[in-house]
Amino acid sequence: MKISPRAASWLQVAPMATVFVTMVLVPLCIIFAVSFLDYDFARVFPEIYLASWSDALGSRLTLDLYLTVGRFLIITWVITAFVGFWLAYFLVFHVRSSAIRLTLLAAAAIPFWTPGPIRMVSWVPLLGREGLVNKALMSLGVIDTPLTWLLYSDFAVVLAYINLLTLAMLGPITHSMAKIPRSLIQAAQDQGASEWQIIREIIVPLAKPGIAIGTIFIVTAVLGDFFIVKIMSGGQTNTPANAIATELAAFQYPPAAAKSVMLLVIVVALVALLLRFVDIRKELRD
Repeated sequence: MKISPRAASWLQVAPMATVFVTMVLVPLCIIFAVSFLDYDFARVFPEIYLASWSDALGSRLTLDLYLTVGRFLIITWVITAFVGFWLAYFLVFHVRSSAIRLTLLAAAAIPFWTPGPIRMVSWVPLLGREGLVNKALMSLGVIDTPLTWLLYSDFAVVLAYINLLTLAMLGPITHSMAKIPRSLIQAAQDQGASEWQIIREIIVPLAKPGIAIGTIFIVTAVLGDFFIVKIMSGGQTNTPANAIATELAAFQYPPAAAKSVMLLVIVVALVALLLRFVDIRKELRD
């Protein structure tokens, strides 16, 4: 039996569409519906209750949570973009051997070879009051008493993000830079352009797709994280994701659902804005 092209197209997309609807759209619709329901301890009532949304949209506490995670996001993005760009520039334009370049990239991925909890615990002997950093500074006479803000603080949270997410920025930028024709760089050099002019006028504009993709990774990772914040801040810092996890643990499903929907909308809006600067399908295809 001959199948029409239109029917064949529907059959091809049917499995993925089924998975998307059942595993994404339906759960999102349920979460959205639950966010409008009334609740008490461990129970949800089929009655309309808008306080969860008023808290998610207008509460000063919620605003403070987003300001906190926004600060983490901006600091993490600035540092990872700076470090990732210059590491990628060195790897692509100053490391001639492809084998050495791949070896260095693999070395940058070493932190991902260990589970997250182990990576977090490993900061304690380094940054704790009796850690290596404090002991080194005290032995050099730089400080008289141990620094308490190195661990279980906002500084520790940002440091963990930078350690974890620099590779997420390095990889896409390296990929974009590797596609820049060497003839274009040579032509600019023949015209008397300095290295800084080449970086500013050629490399940075052509590396923007990689920066945008890396930024998407940073945005989704930081906004959706609660584990790193909880461990590295010692439970002293709160973010929207942490608030959602806390409410879920307390069986407060409607306010957790409202905050989840709001966080999802913010993430999708930011990702959509970033996708205006890059054709991700072209990047993945190339």
